[in-house]
Amino acid sequence: MSTAPAYDRTAELRALDATLAGVRGLVTSGATNVPRIFHLPDPEEQQIRAQEQPSPATVPVIDLGGDRAAVADAVGRVAAEWGFFQVTGHGVPEEAMAAAVAAVRAFHEADGGEGSDKARLYSREPGKAVKYHCNFDLYQSPVANWRDTLYLRMAPDPPAAEELPEICRDALFEYAKQVKNLGDRLFELLSEALGLKPSYLTDIECNQGQIILAHYYPPCPQPELAIGTSRHSDSGFLTILLQDEIGGLQILHDDQWVDVTPTPGAFIINVADLLQLISNDKFSSVEHRVVAKNAEPRVSIACFFSTHFHPASTRMYGPIKELLSKENPPLYKETLVRDFIARYYSLGLDGRKKTALSDFRL
Repeated sequence: MSTAPAYDRTAELRALDATLAGVRGLVTSGATNVPRIFHLPDPEEQQIRAQEQPSPATVPVIDLGGDRAAVADAVGRVAAEWGFFQVTGHGVPEEAMAAAVAAVRAFHEADGGEGSDKARLYSREPGKAVKYHCNFDLYQSPVANWRDTLYLRMAPDPPAAEELPEICRDALFEYAKQVKNLGDRLFELLSEALGLKPSYLTDIECNQGQIILAHYYPPCPQPELAIGTSRHSDSGFLTILLQDEIGGLQILHDDQWVDVTPTPGAFIINVADLLQLISNDKFSSVEHRVVAKNAEPRVSIACFFSTHFHPASTRMYGPIKELLSKENPPLYKETLVRDFIARYYSLGLDGRKKTALSDFRL
């Protein structure tokens, strides 16, 4: 009697990595079935995924062009209650937003193969300022995600212009500058919402690191078996996301998944783990995911603000002292950001719970 060969997950992961072409390479090669490394690990979870109806609730939208005190109040309220919100009136030119999305799409849809920008940039080296890969946690997470990513470390130590592919260079440098300005503005509003001086969060360097992840989600032939991005919370202080019109992003609110419907001209803002930690749970880092779709390719550009790109930094982060009292004691222990991030990355996007943050709770 013949037996089926044993499934060698590691070999499959290495084989995908070796193509240097990511998920899009699978799709362009004509794959009609989702490889096993992408399958959601539990058949029951697959069934739940396929049957879930998202909540009719909608993520709040804040016009940053309104009265300053009212805007700070609104930002603080939704950062506490939702952890996610959309912003309009942000001052970033729509031309810069559209150019960035088009540039990311052009990079990901360009030909791969030997000598291409994709092959040149494909890497998992932590120190590289510019790289392209499929799943940063490919070998740590229990399920591979149906997406490819162009990674750019824009601060500190931004890459030289020639390190970025020409096809997206100018658009992404301009986009990074615009989103950095928006991030600084949001940190001021969040500081005010905590009752602190506007410069507080930037004074403690929450805005000093800037990473841009330009994601590309190809059409998935069996979307009920896979996930675009596993359930997770973000690791840093704040994330600013631009998504195209395809949709698929969902956040977990009141134990229900809520679609983040694309709003033309808006950015999506979310509190990340370290901001929840230093605000002593005043603000909420919320789990979110991207569902796989058999539709047009989806592009999103996430800008993460953190400080773990300063490997020599000795700044400790814990609950902000000005927020603490006998009635509001610290809920987390102090940590170096690099230690927190190391724990986060060692877990990968596990799709179940935000274990990194819970590991630092007192």
